[in-house]
Amino acid sequence: MTAPHPAHSVEDLCAAGSELYERALREGRVRSADTAEAPCLVDFGLLHPAVEDPSCLEPVAPVVALHRLLQKSGDRIADERRREARLTAAFEPLMRIDGHQTAPAHTPAISVLSGSKRINQAITDAMAHTSRELLTIQPHTHTGERRQKAEAVSLDRDQALLDRGGRIRTLYQHTVRHSLTVLARYERLKGDVETRSLDELTDRLIVADRTIAFIPADKDGTLALEVRHPALVGYFVTVFDRLWRLATPMYPEAVQRPSLKGITPRQRAIATLLIEGHTDAVIAERLGLNVRTARVHIAKLATTLGSESRAQLGYLIGRSGILDDQER
Repeated sequence: MTAPHPAHSVEDLCAAGSELYERALREGRVRSADTAEAPCLVDFGLLHPAVEDPSCLEPVAPVVALHRLLQKSGDRIADERRREARLTAAFEPLMRIDGHQTAPAHTPAISVLSGSKRINQAITDAMAHTSRELLTIQPHTHTGERRQKAEAVSLDRDQALLDRGGRIRTLYQHTVRHSLTVLARYERLKGDVETRSLDELTDRLIVADRTIAFIPADKDGTLALEVRHPALVGYFVTVFDRLWRLATPMYPEAVQRPSLKGITPRQRAIATLLIEGHTDAVIAERLGLNVRTARVHIAKLATTLGSESRAQLGYLIGRSGILDDQER
């Protein structure tokens, strides 16, 4: 007398059932009599009678069978998550037999993103899973249509993070401290938002939940790097935190930067770059100014210190002690 077939679930397919199902996939069909030791295949719907020959059984494609079984588990989501994983593991080798080979899931530590659309989508996807904190460095603000498109995308995803209880910290350059456009953006957001500013910043940086970062990969913003390596992301966070401690509060409560000896904070920043020997164009670029504005500030600095030439200006800056005061 034949022993009864042991009871088991489909994700724990018996050895006889696995062997017969694999053979059916390779050969296209098996005889009904062959299921005597593996009746579970018919019970689970993995084999069904052939239309043209009812004495034979044809295999259901693994991907179809897996999809159907996972659908049934939808009503028991809370209790069936582990079972779905076991089903996937059980059917993965069978799907390779059926010609549907899939590479194992792998997220690279560093990925190159090309094009504004792809970059924005990657940031949006990362933000959708961010729940605690967003850190950003914005050295320059775009103008015109590009800025408007970027704002439309980022505003919604920032608010969604705030609604989940997260917080946002952003660093800007001092040149936008009184920008009505920038301030209006943060006034529209509801939640834990704070911004600060510095004279000079690193290039653009976005860090989500201290686990994934985005940095530029070229000058025109068409390439970016998505970084998931813990050591690199940790380094970016450290850089941000140190800059944050040096920065001046900007929003929600702005702190007025003091003048020293009649020299404004912006003029002191320019003085620092002047004594390092930088040109007007480099000074303007590093401080987020246009060249004309930078030259106006240089002229005012020269007037305040009583300088009549560029060479004398450097000497008077050193003699005035304004940079020593700034360090203290």
